[in-house]
Amino acid sequence: MTRTLSLLFVAVALLSWAAADASAQAATYKQIPIPPLHQFHPPQPKRIELSNGMIIFLQEDHELPLIGATARIRGGSHNEPAAKTGLTDIYGEVWRTGGTRSQTGDQLDDYLEVRAAKVETGGGADSTSISLSCLKGDFDDVFKIFVDLMQNPEFRADKLDIAKKGAFDAISRRNDDIGEIASREAAKLAYGADNPYVRVPEYATISAITRADLIQWHQTYVHPNNIILGISGDFDSAAMESRLRAAFESWPKGAPVPHDEVDFHPAAPGYYLIPKEDVNQSSIRMVGLGLKRDNPDYYAVTVFNEAFAGGFSSRLFNDIRTTRGLAYNVGGGIGTNYGHPGMLQFVMGTKSQSTIESVKALDEDIDDLAKHPITEDEVKKAQDAILNAFIFRLDSPDKILAERMIYEFYGYPSDWLDRYQAEVKKVTAADVNRVAAKYLHKDQLAVLVVGNTKDFDQPLSSLGAVKTIDITIPPPPGEKEAEANAPTESNPEGKELAAKVAAAMGGEAKLAAVKAVHAKLTITQKTPQGDFQIPMETTIIFPDHLRAEMQTPNGNMSIVVTPDAGFAVVPGAGVRDMPASQKSETLDQIKRDPIFILSRMNSPDVFFHAGGTEKVGDVQTRIVDVNAAGTPIRWYVDPATGHIVKETYRTLSRSGPVQGETYMENWTAMAGLTLPALRKNKQNGEDSSSSEYHSIELNPTVDTKIFDKPAQ
Repeated sequence: MTRTLSLLFVAVALLSWAAADASAQAATYKQIPIPPLHQFHPPQPKRIELSNGMIIFLQEDHELPLIGATARIRGGSHNEPAAKTGLTDIYGEVWRTGGTRSQTGDQLDDYLEVRAAKVETGGGADSTSISLSCLKGDFDDVFKIFVDLMQNPEFRADKLDIAKKGAFDAISRRNDDIGEIASREAAKLAYGADNPYVRVPEYATISAITRADLIQWHQTYVHPNNIILGISGDFDSAAMESRLRAAFESWPKGAPVPHDEVDFHPAAPGYYLIPKEDVNQSSIRMVGLGLKRDNPDYYAVTVFNEAFAGGFSSRLFNDIRTTRGLAYNVGGGIGTNYGHPGMLQFVMGTKSQSTIESVKALDEDIDDLAKHPITEDEVKKAQDAILNAFIFRLDSPDKILAERMIYEFYGYPSDWLDRYQAEVKKVTAADVNRVAAKYLHKDQLAVLVVGNTKDFDQPLSSLGAVKTIDITIPPPPGEKEAEANAPTESNPEGKELAAKVAAAMGGEAKLAAVKAVHAKLTITQKTPQGDFQIPMETTIIFPDHLRAEMQTPNGNMSIVVTPDAGFAVVPGAGVRDMPASQKSETLDQIKRDPIFILSRMNSPDVFFHAGGTEKVGDVQTRIVDVNAAGTPIRWYVDPATGHIVKETYRTLSRSGPVQGETYMENWTAMAGLTLPALRKNKQNGEDSSSSEYHSIELNPTVDTKIFDKPAQ
């Protein structure tokens, strides 16, 4: 032990002496010799092709007793029908959650959970996939599920409904985040709005998806001759090959998968604007069509991207962020993809007040490439950054396997990555500047700005003609139909029933005098964990100002909605902007209030159209379709009492658009009016909440400052 320590101290001393000697000889850090990178030859997986066309890769890794597998199936979202956009995402979810013919998805969850194993499915642009991860000792059990899901999926209807509700929720919130908006719309500009790689699901396309569609997709694409399967982990390759052949060799081939030709039609050059009033920053994209990775210029483009816009030492970063201080993030480049062209894209984020200045700065830096080409020193730094990071693409066997599967999937040579380092090293400054001049033309690009236009340093139009992009989310089919059927004029019976409702509530004169309402109530929210109550006070100034104060277990929370703002003040979290969809829904809720409707019953933008009857409970009601200043709602009126027994409407829940119902009970005298003290709500036919009113004050004195947004 003593001898070992002595030798260690000697070694440390020698290393310190050598480092000091080298430092003494080198006047600057640039003179310190840097040895060349070692040649890197990662172990390649074994490739097997079965008689039915399935391709299998085996990658042994004995570091841990684990096994992972992924099957990649040709056919992705770019193959789905435009009328059913979102099909692949729904398929990828329900494939797993729907279980197999012999076991439900929930049963599979329980089975896998006790083994700390996973079997997952998913969808992508070019492919769908199914994967597994488990301990070596559980592989046989987990692999049986893997195979069963591949060959015998059930796509149960209840799981399809859940997946569609989740998709509705995502649609309803897709315009909440400025970065998400910019990325989505920039891709449409680069590829063309109708390109299948940039289509986005809508309520109508998700609603159109059926269980039969999922079954047909699986039957069309999931065949052995359309699958690349990769397995890595702690196994013997010969034994694993035998196991896989036994499982898949007898699986019959399927019909060849149709090949879809995809056209790319970039938007016309110019300036594009998406106004977003609830932000204090701008997201800027300058976009065009990029390249495929089999382009001979790929390596030179890679070095150009790193030198010009790739990292902390790039030109864009040094100028726009470090020197000018305009952007907190800036970067991009001439994008590349394996199977289809990438996007040429430069990205910036800046405060609203420096939006136009930032666009000009990016223009200037692109123009400067012609005056001051990329230098040999910049090329060398870029190459070093790329090559030093290269190892992290292949620092584990499963990453090596994933890369190899990508080349197989897209038809690239098996040694494509092996040539990567050598090709990057060959790139010269002349190559870099040649590809910059060849592919980067500022006058051919579309410039997208998403931000709060009223805070811009100058109008975007000061740079040129501007086209505004409409990102309004089309309503669900039922809502669209309801809006289309909303009455544009009253019929005599509708006006008569509206008058009867007004009389039952206190009379037209009293209602017409109501301009604001303050109410105290208790909300009972129904959840899977049980009911919980929230005391609340609301102040409404018709037609479009609301403030709600709620007592939560964490403290008082406020919600404010006006035409100009929608936000919540959350205990411990401060001010949070409300999603645009939620703000719009809250404004519609104000217009659906019977007091608001009847206070304006003689206005030219409020209509009552009666037609038909329906029994609600024991009451034979008359149906009245109401259009309240553009917001549709249906009343079910008791003709004997004039009370509204029920109302139905389209509304927004956490899981997306739903059919709402409110049952009005306990009509009680309050502040000179007769109002329903209890309102029971349903969403898609299921109980969701109730509101019990304790008191109401009409036309209270309101300090309008309560609707102002607090400083953050």
